[in-house]
Amino acid sequence: YHLRNRALLELLYGAGLRVSEAAALDRRDIDLEQGLVHVRGGKGRKDRRVPFGRAAGEALVAWLEGAPGFSKSPALFLNCNHTRLSSRSMHRIVRDSGLRNGLSGVHPHALRHTCATHLLAGGADLRVVQMLLGHSDLSTTQIYTHVARARLQEMHAKHHPRG
Repeated sequence: YHLRNRALLELLYGAGLRVSEAAALDRRDIDLEQGLVHVRGGKGRKDRRVPFGRAAGEALVAWLEGAPGFSKSPALFLNCNHTRLSSRSMHRIVRDSGLRNGLSGVHPHALRHTCATHLLAGGADLRVVQMLLGHSDLSTTQIYTHVARARLQEMHAKHHPRG
């Protein structure tokens, strides 16, 4: 299930999904050509389309082509019984992946947080990040700006003549 786990990890990070949103995904929710995932009934029962990057797309293709028993279930992520992978199992996969890479305490929301932080650090507009994450209130998204502010101060100190 290496292909499944890689696809899950790449999608959680690449699209900034909540673990419950990833667990609810069906194959039909993935548009590989456009690099979009259709999140149906996210938090607050809101639907949204979220882009994912090349790495997530490649991992999804590998999983979709190699998924055992895939044609029997509409679910995107399957367990060893060929049924939908649970949120709890996804938590375990993320935690175990972190441990294998020398990181303790890694959880799915950390991937979502990292996605948002990297978008903001890369110059993404706060409103765009709000839409991608499916936040109804901008103040919820603003919690991710602390790292962007620290980076801004670091860049100012490094590049400004009076920094």
